[in-house]
Amino acid sequence: MEFSQPDDNNNISLTRFESMLKTNNVLFFDSNEFENIIHHYLENGKIALAKKAIKLGLEQHPSSVNLKLFLTEIYIIENKFKQADELLDELHIVEPTNDEIYIQKASVFSKQDLHEKAIDVLKSALSLNQDEESLSDLYALIGMEYLFLDQFDDAREYFTKCLMIDMEDYSALYNVIYCYDFLDQNEEAIDFLNKYLDRNPYCEVAWHQLGRQYFTLKAYDKALSAFEFAIISDDSFVGAYLEKGKVLEKKKLYAEAIENYKITLALDEPTSFALLRIGHCYEKIGNNDLAVQYFYKTVHEDPLLDKGWIAITKFYNKQRNYQKALFYINKAINIDGENVIYWKLYAQINHRLNFLEEAERGYKKTLDLGNYELQTWLSRADILIALGEYEASALNLIQAAEFYPETAEIEFRLAGLHYMLHETRKGQYHLKNALLLDSEFDFILEELFPSVLQKPSVQEFISNNRK
Repeated sequence: MEFSQPDDNNNISLTRFESMLKTNNVLFFDSNEFENIIHHYLENGKIALAKKAIKLGLEQHPSSVNLKLFLTEIYIIENKFKQADELLDELHIVEPTNDEIYIQKASVFSKQDLHEKAIDVLKSALSLNQDEESLSDLYALIGMEYLFLDQFDDAREYFTKCLMIDMEDYSALYNVIYCYDFLDQNEEAIDFLNKYLDRNPYCEVAWHQLGRQYFTLKAYDKALSAFEFAIISDDSFVGAYLEKGKVLEKKKLYAEAIENYKITLALDEPTSFALLRIGHCYEKIGNNDLAVQYFYKTVHEDPLLDKGWIAITKFYNKQRNYQKALFYINKAINIDGENVIYWKLYAQINHRLNFLEEAERGYKKTLDLGNYELQTWLSRADILIALGEYEASALNLIQAAEFYPETAEIEFRLAGLHYMLHETRKGQYHLKNALLLDSEFDFILEELFPSVLQKPSVQEFISNNRK
Protein backbone atom coordinates (compact mmCIF):
# COMPACT_ATOMS: atom_id res chain seq x y z
CA MET A 1 0.00 0.00 0.00
CA GLU A 2 1.30 3.44 -0.93
CA PHE A 3 1.13 6.52 1.28
CA SER A 4 1.90 9.52 -0.83
CA GLN A 5 -0.06 12.39 0.68
CA PRO A 6 2.05 15.40 1.65
CA ASP A 7 3.24 15.45 5.26
CA ASP A 8 1.24 18.63 5.98
CA ASN A 9 -1.98 16.90 4.95
CA ASN A 10 -1.08 13.90 7.09
CA ASN A 11 -0.49 16.12 10.10
CA ILE A 12 -3.81 17.87 9.58
CA SER A 13 -5.60 14.52 9.33
CA LEU A 14 -3.90 13.23 12.48
CA THR A 15 -4.74 16.39 14.39
CA ARG A 16 -8.39 16.21 13.30
CA PHE A 17 -8.58 12.51 14.16
CA GLU A 18 -7.08 12.88 17.63
CA SER A 19 -9.27 15.92 18.29
CA MET A 20 -12.27 13.79 17.33
CA LEU A 21 -11.25 11.08 19.82
CA LYS A 22 -11.07 13.65 22.62
CA THR A 23 -14.43 15.28 21.87
CA ASN A 24 -16.37 12.21 20.71
CA ASN A 25 -17.54 14.26 17.72
CA VAL A 26 -17.57 12.00 14.67
CA LEU A 27 -15.82 13.60 11.70
CA PHE A 28 -15.60 12.29 8.14
CA PHE A 29 -12.27 11.22 6.61
CA ASP A 30 -11.76 9.78 3.16
CA SER A 31 -10.28 6.29 2.96
CA ASN A 32 -6.80 7.57 2.01
CA GLU A 33 -6.73 9.74 5.11
CA PHE A 34 -7.63 6.74 7.27
CA GLU A 35 -4.92 4.68 5.58
CA ASN A 36 -2.28 7.30 6.36
CA ILE A 37 -3.48 7.71 9.93
CA ILE A 38 -3.40 3.95 10.53
CA HIS A 39 0.00 3.62 8.86
CA HIS A 40 1.37 6.36 11.12
CA TYR A 41 0.13 4.64 14.28
CA LEU A 42 1.43 1.23 13.22
CA GLU A 43 4.85 2.70 12.32
CA ASN A 44 5.03 4.24 15.80
CA GLY A 45 3.82 1.13 17.63
CA LYS A 46 0.53 2.73 18.74
CA ILE A 47 -1.56 -0.37 18.17
CA ALA A 48 -4.57 0.71 20.23
CA LEU A 49 -4.94 3.95 18.25
CA ALA A 50 -4.44 2.07 14.99
CA LYS A 51 -7.30 -0.27 15.96
CA LYS A 52 -9.56 2.69 16.72
CA ALA A 53 -8.75 4.25 13.35
CA ILE A 54 -9.45 0.96 11.55
CA LYS A 55 -12.78 0.55 13.33
CA LEU A 56 -13.91 4.10 12.49
CA GLY A 57 -12.50 3.82 8.97
CA LEU A 58 -14.46 0.66 8.22
CA GLU A 59 -17.62 2.21 9.65
CA GLN A 60 -17.26 5.06 7.14
CA HIS A 61 -15.80 2.96 4.29
CA PRO A 62 -17.04 -0.61 4.82
CA SER A 63 -15.96 -1.80 1.36
CA SER A 64 -12.36 -0.53 1.53
CA VAL A 65 -9.97 -3.41 0.84
CA ASN A 66 -6.96 -1.47 2.08
CA LEU A 67 -8.60 -0.76 5.44
CA LYS A 68 -9.49 -4.43 5.78
CA LEU A 69 -5.87 -5.31 5.00
CA PHE A 70 -4.85 -3.14 7.94
CA LEU A 71 -7.29 -5.14 10.04
CA THR A 72 -5.61 -8.39 8.96
CA GLU A 73 -2.28 -6.82 9.92
CA ILE A 74 -3.65 -6.21 13.42
CA TYR A 75 -4.89 -9.80 13.56
CA ILE A 76 -1.41 -11.02 12.64
CA ILE A 77 0.23 -8.80 15.26
CA GLU A 78 -2.15 -10.21 17.87
CA ASN A 79 -1.58 -13.80 16.64
CA LYS A 80 -5.22 -14.14 15.60
CA PHE A 81 -4.26 -16.18 12.58
CA LYS A 82 -7.63 -17.81 11.95
CA GLN A 83 -9.43 -14.43 11.73
CA ALA A 84 -6.67 -13.05 9.52
CA ASP A 85 -6.84 -16.06 7.21
CA GLU A 86 -10.63 -15.91 6.86
CA LEU A 87 -10.62 -12.18 6.09
CA LEU A 88 -7.82 -12.60 3.55
CA ASP A 89 -9.79 -15.34 1.79
CA GLU A 90 -12.75 -12.95 1.52
CA LEU A 91 -10.55 -10.17 0.16
CA HIS A 92 -8.96 -12.52 -2.38
CA ILE A 93 -12.39 -13.13 -3.91
CA VAL A 94 -12.88 -9.37 -4.26
CA GLU A 95 -9.36 -8.55 -5.55
CA PRO A 96 -7.62 -11.74 -6.71
CA THR A 97 -4.71 -9.78 -8.23
CA ASN A 98 -3.89 -7.66 -5.16
CA ASP A 99 -0.35 -8.68 -4.21
CA GLU A 100 -0.75 -7.24 -0.70
CA ILE A 101 -3.30 -10.00 0.02
CA TYR A 102 -0.70 -12.62 -0.92
CA ILE A 103 1.94 -10.89 1.20
CA GLN A 104 -0.34 -10.85 4.25
CA LYS A 105 -1.32 -14.48 3.65
CA ALA A 106 2.36 -15.39 3.56
CA SER A 107 2.88 -13.44 6.78
CA VAL A 108 0.17 -15.54 8.48
CA PHE A 109 2.02 -18.72 7.49
CA SER A 110 5.42 -17.29 8.40
CA LYS A 111 4.29 -16.26 11.87
CA GLN A 112 3.25 -19.87 12.45
CA ASP A 113 6.67 -21.14 11.22
CA LEU A 114 5.03 -22.52 8.08
CA HIS A 115 7.73 -21.00 5.91
CA GLU A 116 7.38 -23.39 2.97
CA LYS A 117 3.67 -22.49 2.66
CA ALA A 118 4.61 -18.81 2.88
CA ILE A 119 7.06 -19.30 0.00
CA ASP A 120 4.39 -21.02 -2.12
CA VAL A 121 1.99 -18.11 -1.59
CA LEU A 122 4.63 -15.50 -2.42
CA LYS A 123 5.65 -17.39 -5.55
CA SER A 124 2.00 -17.42 -6.62
CA ALA A 125 2.01 -13.65 -6.33
CA LEU A 126 4.94 -13.50 -8.76
CA SER A 127 2.67 -14.72 -11.54
CA LEU A 128 0.56 -11.57 -11.27
CA ASN A 129 1.36 -8.60 -13.48
CA GLN A 130 3.89 -6.83 -11.31
CA ASP A 131 5.96 -3.68 -11.65
CA GLU A 132 9.64 -4.00 -10.84
CA GLU A 133 9.29 -2.50 -7.35
CA SER A 134 6.59 -5.01 -6.39
CA LEU A 135 8.61 -7.88 -7.83
CA SER A 136 11.65 -6.79 -5.84
CA ASP A 137 9.59 -6.72 -2.64
CA LEU A 138 8.32 -10.23 -3.30
CA TYR A 139 11.81 -11.55 -4.10
CA ALA A 140 13.07 -10.07 -0.82
CA LEU A 141 10.23 -11.67 1.16
CA ILE A 142 10.86 -15.06 -0.46
CA GLY A 143 14.55 -14.70 0.32
CA MET A 144 13.77 -14.03 3.98
CA GLU A 145 11.54 -17.09 4.20
CA TYR A 146 14.36 -19.22 2.81
CA LEU A 147 16.65 -17.72 5.45
CA PHE A 148 14.20 -18.85 8.14
CA LEU A 149 14.54 -22.36 6.69
CA ASP A 150 18.37 -22.10 6.60
CA GLN A 151 18.20 -22.70 2.84
CA PHE A 152 20.94 -20.22 2.05
CA ASP A 153 21.48 -21.10 -1.61
CA ASP A 154 17.81 -20.47 -2.40
CA ALA A 155 17.77 -17.31 -0.28
CA ARG A 156 20.82 -15.96 -2.10
CA GLU A 157 19.15 -16.63 -5.46
CA TYR A 158 16.17 -14.44 -4.59
CA PHE A 159 18.20 -11.63 -3.04
CA THR A 160 20.30 -11.65 -6.19
CA LYS A 161 17.10 -11.18 -8.21
CA CYS A 162 16.45 -8.04 -6.14
CA LEU A 163 19.85 -6.71 -7.19
CA MET A 164 19.11 -7.43 -10.84
CA ILE A 165 16.16 -5.04 -10.53
CA ASP A 166 17.93 -2.44 -8.41
CA MET A 167 21.73 -2.48 -8.20
CA GLU A 168 21.59 -0.14 -5.22
CA ASP A 169 19.35 -2.35 -3.08
CA TYR A 170 21.97 -2.57 -0.34
CA SER A 171 19.72 -4.57 1.96
CA ALA A 172 19.63 -7.31 -0.68
CA LEU A 173 23.39 -7.00 -1.20
CA TYR A 174 24.05 -7.48 2.52
CA ASN A 175 21.75 -10.51 2.54
CA VAL A 176 23.51 -12.09 -0.44
CA ILE A 177 26.86 -11.73 1.34
CA TYR A 178 25.32 -13.00 4.58
CA CYS A 179 24.38 -16.21 2.76
CA TYR A 180 27.91 -16.62 1.42
CA ASP A 181 29.32 -15.95 4.90
CA PHE A 182 27.07 -18.51 6.55
CA LEU A 183 28.14 -21.14 4.02
CA ASP A 184 31.83 -20.18 4.48
CA GLN A 185 31.99 -19.45 0.77
CA ASN A 186 34.38 -16.53 0.94
CA GLU A 187 35.96 -17.14 -2.46
CA GLU A 188 32.54 -17.31 -4.09
CA ALA A 189 31.53 -14.10 -2.31
CA ILE A 190 34.64 -12.40 -3.67
CA ASP A 191 33.79 -13.51 -7.22
CA PHE A 192 30.23 -12.22 -6.81
CA LEU A 193 31.37 -8.87 -5.43
CA ASN A 194 33.98 -8.36 -8.14
CA LYS A 195 31.32 -8.95 -10.82
CA TYR A 196 28.97 -6.59 -8.99
CA LEU A 197 31.69 -3.93 -8.87
CA ASP A 198 32.30 -4.30 -12.59
CA ARG A 199 28.75 -2.99 -13.02
CA ASN A 200 28.73 -0.59 -10.07
CA PRO A 201 32.38 0.43 -9.54
CA TYR A 202 31.72 3.27 -7.07
CA CYS A 203 29.61 1.28 -4.61
CA GLU A 204 31.25 1.82 -1.24
CA VAL A 205 29.12 -0.93 0.35
CA ALA A 206 30.38 -3.55 -2.12
CA TRP A 207 34.02 -2.48 -1.64
CA HIS A 208 33.49 -2.67 2.12
CA GLN A 209 32.03 -6.17 1.88
CA LEU A 210 34.85 -7.25 -0.46
CA GLY A 211 37.39 -6.05 2.09
CA ARG A 212 35.66 -8.08 4.81
CA GLN A 213 35.90 -11.23 2.69
CA TYR A 214 39.63 -10.71 2.08
CA PHE A 215 40.10 -9.99 5.79
CA THR A 216 38.44 -13.31 6.67
CA LEU A 217 40.88 -15.07 4.31
CA LYS A 218 43.78 -13.14 5.91
CA ALA A 219 44.59 -11.54 2.55
CA TYR A 220 45.33 -8.29 4.33
CA ASP A 221 46.88 -6.35 1.44
CA LYS A 222 43.85 -7.01 -0.77
CA ALA A 223 41.53 -6.18 2.13
CA LEU A 224 43.36 -2.89 2.64
CA SER A 225 42.99 -1.97 -1.04
CA ALA A 226 39.26 -2.76 -0.95
CA PHE A 227 38.67 -0.58 2.10
CA GLU A 228 40.66 2.25 0.49
CA PHE A 229 38.42 2.04 -2.59
CA ALA A 230 35.38 2.15 -0.28
CA ILE A 231 36.76 5.36 1.23
CA ILE A 232 37.46 6.81 -2.23
CA SER A 233 33.83 6.09 -3.12
CA ASP A 234 32.59 7.71 0.09
CA ASP A 235 35.13 9.51 2.26
CA SER A 236 32.62 9.72 5.13
CA PHE A 237 32.03 5.95 5.32
CA VAL A 238 32.79 5.23 8.98
CA GLY A 239 32.63 1.44 8.59
CA ALA A 240 35.40 1.46 5.99
CA TYR A 241 37.76 3.41 8.26
CA LEU A 242 37.05 1.01 11.13
CA GLU A 243 37.75 -2.04 8.99
CA LYS A 244 40.85 -0.42 7.51
CA GLY A 245 42.06 0.18 11.05
CA LYS A 246 41.60 -3.50 11.88
CA VAL A 247 43.64 -4.51 8.83
CA LEU A 248 46.42 -2.08 9.73
CA GLU A 249 46.50 -3.59 13.23
CA LYS A 250 46.96 -7.03 11.72
CA LYS A 251 49.85 -5.62 9.67
CA LYS A 252 51.26 -4.13 12.92
CA LEU A 253 50.98 -0.62 11.48
CA TYR A 254 49.58 0.71 14.74
CA ALA A 255 50.16 4.44 14.15
CA GLU A 256 48.25 4.27 10.86
CA ALA A 257 45.51 2.23 12.52
CA ILE A 258 45.14 4.91 15.19
CA GLU A 259 44.86 7.56 12.50
CA ASN A 260 41.97 5.71 10.82
CA TYR A 261 40.15 5.04 14.07
CA LYS A 262 40.46 8.73 14.98
CA ILE A 263 38.90 9.71 11.65
CA THR A 264 35.77 7.80 12.70
CA LEU A 265 35.64 9.85 15.91
CA ALA A 266 35.66 13.03 13.84
CA LEU A 267 33.04 11.80 11.36
CA ASP A 268 30.48 10.51 13.81
CA GLU A 269 29.70 10.07 17.49
CA PRO A 270 32.56 8.25 19.24
CA THR A 271 32.10 4.49 19.37
CA SER A 272 33.39 2.33 22.19
CA PHE A 273 34.88 -0.02 19.58
CA ALA A 274 37.07 2.70 18.04
CA LEU A 275 38.12 4.05 21.45
CA LEU A 276 39.04 0.57 22.64
CA ARG A 277 41.05 -0.23 19.50
CA ILE A 278 42.93 3.09 19.79
CA GLY A 279 43.79 2.16 23.39
CA HIS A 280 45.12 -1.24 22.34
CA CYS A 281 47.18 0.33 19.54
CA TYR A 282 48.79 2.82 21.90
CA GLU A 283 49.54 -0.07 24.26
CA LYS A 284 51.21 -1.95 21.41
CA ILE A 285 53.53 0.95 20.64
CA GLY A 286 54.36 1.40 24.31
CA ASN A 287 52.46 4.63 24.97
CA ASN A 288 50.83 3.46 28.18
CA ASP A 289 49.56 6.88 29.27
CA LEU A 290 47.47 7.34 26.12
CA ALA A 291 46.48 3.66 26.14
CA VAL A 292 44.88 3.85 29.55
CA GLN A 293 43.27 7.22 28.71
CA TYR A 294 41.44 5.59 25.81
CA PHE A 295 40.46 2.60 27.92
CA TYR A 296 38.90 5.07 30.38
CA LYS A 297 37.10 6.78 27.49
CA THR A 298 35.82 3.38 26.33
CA VAL A 299 34.07 2.52 29.60
CA HIS A 300 32.81 6.10 29.93
CA GLU A 301 31.26 5.85 26.46
CA ASP A 302 29.77 2.41 27.09
CA PRO A 303 29.84 1.21 30.73
CA LEU A 304 28.21 -2.08 29.68
CA LEU A 305 31.01 -3.02 27.27
CA ASP A 306 32.87 -5.81 29.04
CA LYS A 307 35.88 -5.53 26.73
CA GLY A 308 36.55 -2.03 28.06
CA TRP A 309 36.66 -3.08 31.72
CA ILE A 310 38.69 -6.16 30.82
CA ALA A 311 41.19 -3.99 28.92
CA ILE A 312 41.69 -1.66 31.92
CA THR A 313 42.00 -4.56 34.34
CA LYS A 314 44.50 -6.45 32.19
CA PHE A 315 46.44 -3.23 31.59
CA TYR A 316 47.03 -2.78 35.33
CA ASN A 317 47.66 -6.50 35.70
CA LYS A 318 50.54 -6.24 33.23
CA GLN A 319 51.85 -3.25 35.19
CA ARG A 320 51.62 -5.43 38.33
CA ASN A 321 49.43 -2.75 39.85
CA TYR A 322 47.08 -5.33 41.30
CA GLN A 323 45.29 -2.94 43.64
CA LYS A 324 44.15 -0.77 40.71
CA ALA A 325 43.28 -3.87 38.69
CA LEU A 326 41.13 -5.06 41.57
CA PHE A 327 39.49 -1.63 41.88
CA TYR A 328 38.37 -1.64 38.24
CA ILE A 329 37.23 -5.25 38.14
CA ASN A 330 35.12 -4.56 41.23
CA LYS A 331 33.53 -1.61 39.39
CA ALA A 332 32.82 -3.91 36.45
CA ILE A 333 31.22 -6.55 38.69
CA ASN A 334 29.00 -3.88 40.27
CA ILE A 335 27.68 -3.13 36.77
CA ASP A 336 27.32 -6.76 35.63
CA GLY A 337 27.57 -9.36 38.36
CA GLU A 338 26.85 -12.24 35.99
CA ASN A 339 29.85 -11.76 33.68
CA VAL A 340 32.01 -14.86 34.02
CA ILE A 341 35.16 -13.16 32.66
CA TYR A 342 34.90 -10.48 35.35
CA TRP A 343 34.74 -13.09 38.10
CA LYS A 344 37.65 -15.03 36.67
CA LEU A 345 39.81 -11.89 36.66
CA TYR A 346 38.55 -11.02 40.15
CA ALA A 347 39.66 -14.44 41.39
CA GLN A 348 43.07 -14.28 39.70
CA ILE A 349 43.85 -10.78 41.02
CA ASN A 350 42.82 -11.65 44.58
CA HIS A 351 44.91 -14.81 44.30
CA ARG A 352 47.96 -12.73 43.32
CA LEU A 353 47.30 -10.43 46.28
CA ASN A 354 47.01 -13.52 48.50
CA PHE A 355 43.43 -12.62 49.45
CA LEU A 356 42.53 -16.30 49.51
CA GLU A 357 38.94 -16.14 50.76
CA GLU A 358 38.02 -13.59 48.08
CA ALA A 359 39.92 -15.54 45.42
CA GLU A 360 38.05 -18.72 46.37
CA ARG A 361 34.76 -16.83 46.18
CA GLY A 362 35.71 -15.61 42.70
CA TYR A 363 36.61 -19.06 41.41
CA LYS A 364 33.40 -20.51 42.86
CA LYS A 365 31.31 -17.82 41.16
CA THR A 366 33.19 -18.48 37.93
CA LEU A 367 32.25 -22.16 38.13
CA ASP A 368 28.66 -21.34 39.09
CA LEU A 369 28.41 -19.22 35.92
CA GLY A 370 29.50 -22.14 33.75
CA ASN A 371 33.25 -21.67 33.30
CA TYR A 372 34.43 -25.26 33.66
CA GLU A 373 38.05 -24.87 32.60
CA LEU A 374 40.35 -27.34 34.33
CA GLN A 375 42.54 -24.57 35.73
CA THR A 376 39.55 -22.96 37.40
CA TRP A 377 38.75 -26.18 39.27
CA LEU A 378 42.41 -26.70 40.22
CA SER A 379 42.93 -23.11 41.38
CA ARG A 380 39.89 -23.28 43.63
CA ALA A 381 41.00 -26.65 44.99
CA ASP A 382 44.49 -25.33 45.80
CA ILE A 383 43.09 -22.29 47.62
CA LEU A 384 40.77 -24.49 49.69
CA ILE A 385 43.79 -26.65 50.56
CA ALA A 386 45.71 -23.55 51.64
CA LEU A 387 42.73 -22.57 53.79
CA GLY A 388 42.63 -26.04 55.36
CA GLU A 389 39.24 -26.80 53.80
CA TYR A 390 40.18 -30.33 52.77
CA GLU A 391 36.69 -31.80 52.46
CA ALA A 392 35.47 -28.85 50.38
CA SER A 393 38.54 -29.13 48.14
CA ALA A 394 37.95 -32.87 47.67
CA LEU A 395 34.30 -32.27 46.75
CA ASN A 396 35.38 -29.58 44.26
CA LEU A 397 37.84 -32.03 42.64
CA ILE A 398 35.27 -34.83 42.47
CA GLN A 399 33.01 -32.43 40.54
CA ALA A 400 35.96 -31.51 38.31
CA ALA A 401 36.60 -35.20 37.57
CA GLU A 402 33.13 -35.43 36.02
CA PHE A 403 34.31 -32.99 33.34
CA TYR A 404 37.94 -34.17 33.22
CA PRO A 405 38.03 -37.89 34.01
CA GLU A 406 41.38 -39.65 34.26
CA THR A 407 43.33 -36.46 34.86
CA ALA A 408 46.57 -36.90 36.81
CA GLU A 409 46.47 -33.35 38.23
CA ILE A 410 43.10 -34.10 39.84
CA GLU A 411 44.07 -37.56 41.05
CA PHE A 412 47.29 -36.44 42.78
CA ARG A 413 45.37 -33.73 44.62
CA LEU A 414 42.63 -36.15 45.66
CA ALA A 415 45.28 -38.59 46.88
CA GLY A 416 46.92 -35.93 49.06
CA LEU A 417 43.58 -34.73 50.41
CA HIS A 418 42.43 -38.20 51.44
CA TYR A 419 45.74 -38.82 53.20
CA MET A 420 45.30 -35.51 55.03
CA LEU A 421 41.80 -36.64 56.03
CA HIS A 422 43.29 -39.95 57.28
CA GLU A 423 41.42 -41.89 54.59
CA THR A 424 44.38 -44.04 53.63
CA ARG A 425 42.60 -46.50 51.34
CA LYS A 426 41.03 -43.69 49.29
CA GLY A 427 44.38 -41.93 49.23
CA GLN A 428 46.10 -45.05 47.89
CA TYR A 429 43.35 -45.54 45.28
CA HIS A 430 43.76 -42.02 43.84
CA LEU A 431 47.55 -42.12 44.14
CA LYS A 432 47.70 -45.35 42.14
CA ASN A 433 45.44 -43.83 39.48
CA ALA A 434 47.58 -40.69 39.36
CA LEU A 435 50.82 -42.64 38.93
CA LEU A 436 49.30 -44.73 36.15
CA LEU A 437 47.99 -41.65 34.34
CA ASP A 438 51.14 -39.51 34.48
CA SER A 439 53.76 -39.92 37.20
CA GLU A 440 55.50 -36.69 36.17
CA PHE A 441 52.85 -34.76 38.09
CA ASP A 442 54.06 -36.25 41.40
CA PHE A 443 55.54 -32.82 42.24
CA ILE A 444 51.97 -31.87 43.22
CA LEU A 445 52.36 -33.91 46.39
CA GLU A 446 55.65 -32.18 47.21
CA GLU A 447 54.17 -28.71 46.67
CA LEU A 448 50.75 -29.13 48.26
CA PHE A 449 51.14 -32.03 50.69
CA PRO A 450 54.80 -32.20 51.85
CA SER A 451 53.82 -33.86 55.14
CA VAL A 452 52.07 -36.64 53.21
CA LEU A 453 55.04 -37.22 50.92
CA GLN A 454 57.39 -37.54 53.92
CA LYS A 455 55.51 -40.58 55.22
CA PRO A 456 57.54 -43.76 54.61
CA SER A 457 54.37 -45.70 53.73
CA VAL A 458 53.50 -43.20 51.00
CA GLN A 459 57.04 -43.22 49.58
CA GLU A 460 56.99 -47.03 49.53
CA PHE A 461 53.57 -47.04 47.83
CA ILE A 462 54.83 -44.63 45.17
CA SER A 463 57.96 -46.73 44.60
CA ASN A 464 55.94 -49.91 44.17
CA ASN A 465 53.34 -48.37 41.84
CA ARG A 466 55.44 -46.06 39.69
CA LYS A 467 55.60 -47.14 36.04
